Amino acid sequence: MASHDQLQAQFIPISPEFDLDSFVQSSENIKYVTRLSKEIIKYHSAGSIEALVFAVVIKGGRPLVIEGWEPSLPSSLFSRQWLEDNLGDKVENVRDIPNEANIPMTIGHYLRSMGKLTRQFTASNYTESKHQRLYLKDIDCPDSWAKQLKRTIPESIFYLNECIREVTDDSFSSFEFNHNGQSYTHQGITPAGDLMSSLPPEMQALNFMCYIGHDGTYTAAHREMCATVGHNIMVEASKNDGDEREGSSIWFMTETTEREDTLEYFSAILGRDVDVEKHFAQVNALKKAPFNVWVLEQKVGDLVIVPPLAPHQVWNRGTRTIKAAWNRTTVDTLELALHESLPNYRMVCRDEQYKCKAIVYYTLEKYYEILLLNKINENLWKHGRTKQLLDDFRRLFYLYQEIMLSEMFSNPSEEKDIEMLPFDSSVTCSYCRCNIFNRFLTCKTCNSNHLGITSDTFDICMDCYTLGRSCVCISNFRWVEQWDWKVLVDRYELWRNYLVGFYNSGNISKCPQSLDVAKMSHGKKCTAEICQEQLKIRPIKNAKKIGGSLYIFNSSGSSIKQGDISMSSKKRKKPRRNRSKNKTTELEISHKYRCHFCKRQDWNWKMAFCSSCSLAFCYNVLWLKFDLMPQIVMADKNWYCPRCLSICSCKDCQQTSTQIPYRPKKMLLGHNTKKVADFRSVESLVDFSRNKLLDFSDETDNSHEFTRKKRFKGKIKSEESEETIALTENTELYFPKTDETTGLTSRLTNCIDPFLRDLDSSEPSQNNKSSINNEYLYDFK
Repeated sequence: MASHDQLQAQFIPISPEFDLDSFVQSSENIKYVTRLSKEIIKYHSAGSIEALVFAVVIKGGRPLVIEGWEPSLPSSLFSRQWLEDNLGDKVENVRDIPNEANIPMTIGHYLRSMGKLTRQFTASNYTESKHQRLYLKDIDCPDSWAKQLKRTIPESIFYLNECIREVTDDSFSSFEFNHNGQSYTHQGITPAGDLMSSLPPEMQALNFMCYIGHDGTYTAAHREMCATVGHNIMVEASKNDGDEREGSSIWFMTETTEREDTLEYFSAILGRDVDVEKHFAQVNALKKAPFNVWVLEQKVGDLVIVPPLAPHQVWNRGTRTIKAAWNRTTVDTLELALHESLPNYRMVCRDEQYKCKAIVYYTLEKYYEILLLNKINENLWKHGRTKQLLDDFRRLFYLYQEIMLSEMFSNPSEEKDIEMLPFDSSVTCSYCRCNIFNRFLTCKTCNSNHLGITSDTFDICMDCYTLGRSCVCISNFRWVEQWDWKVLVDRYELWRNYLVGFYNSGNISKCPQSLDVAKMSHGKKCTAEICQEQLKIRPIKNAKKIGGSLYIFNSSGSSIKQGDISMSSKKRKKPRRNRSKNKTTELEISHKYRCHFCKRQDWNWKMAFCSSCSLAFCYNVLWLKFDLMPQIVMADKNWYCPRCLSICSCKDCQQTSTQIPYRPKKMLLGHNTKKVADFRSVESLVDFSRNKLLDFSDETDNSHEFTRKKRFKGKIKSEESEETIALTENTELYFPKTDETTGLTSRLTNCIDPFLRDLDSSEPSQNNKSSINNEYLYDFK
């Protein structure tokens, strides 16, 4: 999916004899993940364990390992033999990593082949490209294993846990429950540990998975789905016995707080995008990284907890490793998902799976019922976890407010012909594949491909439509909604009134506004309002060109300001010999304008017109040169162009002293989304497949790539050795062919980025980032 114009880091495998201790000692930014014994948390409450994970992993943004679960994982159940006896005939898709293909194979056959697959790799030949890397990943966790793990792992951090206990007549009555064989008490009601449990069972995403891998298999650098908290426990591994090698997994992890530096390093230096999950970063690249890299060797009984939005990658070693993994959704992760993760997914067309907006709605319903059934008096609501439930309810409400504001029409009475499709959580955007909660646009004309085969209607989410994405018709859409709008508004007022009543005697700033007041305070056009405007402005494309014109314009859109047509464009005459080919029609003259920056003439609906002057900028330029997404510009009721803001960087404006050229701050890889988006999809406003890394390479005085690399150069440490990061152009996977491990990188100098080869010898000072405070490890308040 990545654009193939940039230099990209190669895949360099890890040797079977890789020494993790030496790797940690080789660079100051490489550190071991903090480990915590299960025995320490054994006698603590669910609230204490939850507080620990929140402080270290969610709030602190660092990974954590809770070790010592092996005695609770009976070998009679968690074993290769059990899998062969009970699931050996089950067919699963085994991932062929180098070829990016799935191979149907029985679990039994795969397990019996792992020894042979592992023996391919030796210290002298592990870099050869001929080796198979077959990974049995993302398979459903066996029910027997899930039940045992549920009895073993603390309830508050387990899969689909609710952790809600109703309060009896005695507000301080305790509840006895058990995990890991230990009983303890808990008071009051508590928030759910996994908000996915709020969804009806048929809507829940099944993400309790197993991963079985051999030496040389790996999970590429990635982030947990929808900014959730990841949990991964190794339940079985091979031992040094006979023909088998000891199994373990090496994790390379980063922090949530350093995710921007991590993503920028992958994009600018390695030429890779973490969100497409296709690159395993070289160990040399991690040593040179301007951020902390947390490492660990996971063995049987190690539970790894992964922070949200933190990129990480995993390398399997030995004959066999078997892991169980699940994700949890919390209020914190929902906020990250809606504000950061899902917008990123939209750019690379990665499916959402977790239905985040629906989780917000159903959790509010669930919490509201619990709060009504259990009157929260002044003494009880101050209790730690009960107060947390109330705070979570309030934070969820504000997320719901954002969802509602985005779907509000400017004038609801205008939209009379709205199709009703009852919500069942199955509607996804045909372009970006996100889950659509309520309103969207649909085209029933584009319901067949070029072969005439009928397919589904083309459904587009409002966010994609504001980006200029659509079917070939461009604006031949009608509105569809999945909820009765009155029901959603009534729920909003119901939950708002509860919060107003509860906080009436407290902090008035915590009281939410009514929906109409919130819309006025928002100050910008809502997403649905933008779509209403764009449906009027954008034409319907005449695909068959019946009637001569390529576009059919909506006359009702004439009220939208399109700027004054310059006289020069009207008077310009073409040379006589070209007149037949470049004949300008009246339609083009009245509906086209010239971009101030790129000087190209294009359709008005592809332009953003300044509210202060007569200039227009095409959306492509605004994105590439000024980091402005179309939706940001369209949402501004009084948008001022870069020249009026004195930041225009075009050649004409650079010659004046009044303009301070804007330097783009985002280095993003372009993505060809045609492989994953619906075949009927088009991008009309911005070409997001273009690479912003290279867009300024031809302009030395405005080279964003140069300035960003210069900044990284000041961060990355120079290595005394000849170790380098190997890169290659237009190659997804490249295995250097050599029979010797020594001098491997010296033979790759033809592929090395000069920037990485000739780093300054001076070492920048590193921020002193200490490990997790002891209070997190032992104080569970």
